[in-house]
Amino acid sequence: MHPFFLPILMVLLLLLILLIKFIYSILWVPYKIQRHLYKQGIRGPGYRPIVGNSAAFKQEYDATLNKPMAFFSHDIVHRVDPCYHKWTFMYGKTMLFWHGSTPRLALADPEMIKEVLLNKSGHIVKVKLTPLAEQLFGKGLIDLHGEKWSIHRKLANPAFVMDRVKAWVPEVVESTQEVLNKWENGIGERNEMEVDVLKEFHILSAEILSKTAFGSDFEEGKHIFELQDQQAMLTLEALRTIYIPGFRFLPTRDNRMRWNVETETRRLIKNLIYREKKTGGNSKCLLSLLLWGGLPVEEVIDECQTFYFAGKEAVAIFLTWTLVLLALHQEWQIKAREEVLQVYSNDKVPNADSLSDLKIVGMILNEALRLYNPVPDLFMEATQNIKVGNLDVPAGTQIYVPVTATHHSTEIWGADANEFNPQRFAQPRKHLASFFPFGIGSRICIGQNFALMEGKIILAMILRQFSFALSPSYVHAPVTFLTVQPQFGAQILFRRLSG
Repeated sequence: MHPFFLPILMVLLLLLILLIKFIYSILWVPYKIQRHLYKQGIRGPGYRPIVGNSAAFKQEYDATLNKPMAFFSHDIVHRVDPCYHKWTFMYGKTMLFWHGSTPRLALADPEMIKEVLLNKSGHIVKVKLTPLAEQLFGKGLIDLHGEKWSIHRKLANPAFVMDRVKAWVPEVVESTQEVLNKWENGIGERNEMEVDVLKEFHILSAEILSKTAFGSDFEEGKHIFELQDQQAMLTLEALRTIYIPGFRFLPTRDNRMRWNVETETRRLIKNLIYREKKTGGNSKCLLSLLLWGGLPVEEVIDECQTFYFAGKEAVAIFLTWTLVLLALHQEWQIKAREEVLQVYSNDKVPNADSLSDLKIVGMILNEALRLYNPVPDLFMEATQNIKVGNLDVPAGTQIYVPVTATHHSTEIWGADANEFNPQRFAQPRKHLASFFPFGIGSRICIGQNFALMEGKIILAMILRQFSFALSPSYVHAPVTFLTVQPQFGAQILFRRLSG
């Protein structure tokens, strides 16, 4: 053979190998998995090469954004998880659908969900974020696995044990009272004032998080939160499309914005870290525990990114829905207020020791988390062939846990599953995996104690000072923007309590 042809043959051989690998991963493996699950009675919308079911997701999501609910209802699965809701009527609640060429097996049975979330074999792991999503959350606890996750979790855990969380109560009370004073002044001589509590709670939860977890005031953290809000919108756009490897390195308009926002966010967090080092640390705050626990600075920054966004967003959203529910269901607002006035009589300031006495408030918060949990779904992945219930699940299959749909299941919660009834939480939960707003198992949300403490105090202080109702301008349109939130805000009318 002439030497001239050798490089050409090598290139052709390389192209052939790449083509075979492409056909194997994009066609052979997905159809093999689909056939395997179909044989076990699992059905779904069917695999389309490369794109999967992404077109259906975009179509259903866009339709949701363009059409608010015709009447007020807590039956929201069709808006929060529109494709899953639609497909359940066609294929059943346990089904197979596709994110690009990645299979996603949706589970509806609480026993199977429990089996997945409590699995200790190491063969079921949390799905890794795409590189674009990592720019928002950082490579922190949400995305880590294995030994590295264990190290980070061990260092962060002490910041969220109940005794330390209780020590943050004064900061929560102080920040909340400043907001309530602002509302009080806004009412002035008028009978009432309209407040978009979604915006207000984002600001309040950001300030509390700045003080408690990072030992800084809100003004220091304000720019970080603003940058993360920008990053969140860019991330949401990215998550609705199929991630193409290498695409994040192209200098597109959105990518340049992502790079600039991430660089500035990490710079600001690094400034907080250097200040923490210089002052010797604050033993009460998360930042100090991570920093002096021996993590490299870049890993501390990753964890701060995670907590800055997740900590602020989750609390703000779940408090917003709680206010909306109590504004609509006045009878429960009255019951909660009576309890609060009894526990905190004679202008007694909320304190850590009395939190357990707020039984009704606790039931209301749980019911709000059941109906409008901020996180609508969870994703796990089988790293090898596994058994879940009576199903043989192939390696590489992602397991989709529909949190909102499970929380609204009439099979689990009864015929009134879509009604607001906090009394249902007067009894122990029906099944461990029937109500899991913070997850279950080893990866349960580390900030659960803090979020519930914060929720109880803020709600109690609002109830003691104001009565409230839905504003006529409120439009009920729950939608998933990373978290489940009111599409057009949450306008509430506040009135000063007499006496």
